[in-house]
Amino acid sequence: MPDGGARRGRRSRVTRSGDFDSVYRRGTSAAGRHLVVYAFARGEGDQPRLGLSVGKRVGGAVERNRVKRVLREEFARISGALAPGVDYVVIARAGAHEYIDERGARALGDRLGELAEKATGTRS
Repeated sequence: MPDGGARRGRRSRVTRSGDFDSVYRRGTSAAGRHLVVYAFARGEGDQPRLGLSVGKRVGGAVERNRVKRVLREEFARISGALAPGVDYVVIARAGAHEYIDERGARALGDRLGELAEKATGTRS
């Protein structure tokens, strides 16, 4: 990881409850079988931010943490193609862990990118 990567990673996350509420209430959404993506253009900042919601329906702690790690890694991979100044909240649905096992992390990341584009109304 390059210098400052951990700090940059923290800044690129949606962590406060009020920020989650703003995205849910004022944002748009796109849903798939394993993920729901909400997007809200906050109009400030130069990089997109990610918030995660991975509930117990996804699996035990090990499975949930793996899904969160994969989503963070894949979001970092695709974030250059996403609109700047947008907050994204990703909700993992039941079966997300199995999807990673069957198709791989890259497939989940590609799906995340598709849903993020659909939620913001952008196409690349």
